[in-house]
Amino acid sequence: MSLQEIALQLVAPNKGILAADESTPTIGKRFAKINVENIEENRRIYRELLFTTPNMGEFISGVILYDETIRQRASGGHTFVTVLEKQGVLPGIKVDEGTEALVDSPNEVVTKGLEGLPKRLPEYVNMGAKFCKWRAVIKISADIPTEKCVQINSERLAKYAKLCQQNNLVPIVEPEVLMDGDHTIEKCFEVTKKVLLTVFAELKKAGVAFDSMILKPNMVISGSECVKQAGAKEVAELTVRCLKETVPAEVPGIAFLSGGQSEEFACETLNEINKVSAECPWQLSFSYGRALQASTLMAWGGKSENIKAGQEAFLKQAKLVSLARDGKLEA
Repeated sequence: MSLQEIALQLVAPNKGILAADESTPTIGKRFAKINVENIEENRRIYRELLFTTPNMGEFISGVILYDETIRQRASGGHTFVTVLEKQGVLPGIKVDEGTEALVDSPNEVVTKGLEGLPKRLPEYVNMGAKFCKWRAVIKISADIPTEKCVQINSERLAKYAKLCQQNNLVPIVEPEVLMDGDHTIEKCFEVTKKVLLTVFAELKKAGVAFDSMILKPNMVISGSECVKQAGAKEVAELTVRCLKETVPAEVPGIAFLSGGQSEEFACETLNEINKVSAECPWQLSFSYGRALQASTLMAWGGKSENIKAGQEAFLKQAKLVSLARDGKLEA
């Protein structure tokens, strides 16, 4: 498959991406809420529950894996890559190595992991990965983000994306403007627009093929502590407007992150976005983590006898998000 074909398959109608690339500490926080010990075997069992869910391929086009996960096997002996391929789902891999404090601006972070990436990417290709993901984190408060933070993160995203394409991997470019804080939706619009313009300027400079990548942005949304919370329709209108002003038409698809939204609100906002997307040149899809897994984790609760219940909860939520992805979710 060409990179363009892989990118288009990832954002095919009715489908989107499951982000199952939580780091070990992050999945530990999710497990703690359901009193499950954060050990490798429990992580493996939980990911197997997700990846072996019958008919997940109807709604899920690809799965972003963590380094530990791409090396693991299902209880039947097959690698998780093989398990996903049998479901008709493309395996991908998170390749950034988290964040570090930005020099001279300790409240901001830049993403690390470029060092050694040229060596790691061929290994992931040999394991069967078809696409990659790299996340940049942009925080909003009174005096941030700074120009320096936006610029360095954008340069690193561009270098990563170019390396991916040189290794025949589709890059998912994820500049996330966090919803943490008390900022208004208008402030989120302003910062998101600036970030996306900078990211695409750097991608162009690096020679990244826009038709062979996926953008994974935040929605334009109120800060989680903002007194005035914008509704789903306003989120949709400002998000689509922001994208129209920043994203080149050649990009095949935009897979939104849920970014801390509840399962319900992440469905509602995605549904409204697709209702107002008639003139958009891209597929508007999803790459959700928590918003696809919260009810699954609760239904499973770490108990082997609840695996079927967990899978049913996952499939139910995947179907709802799939309907929202096409603007067909009934109120």
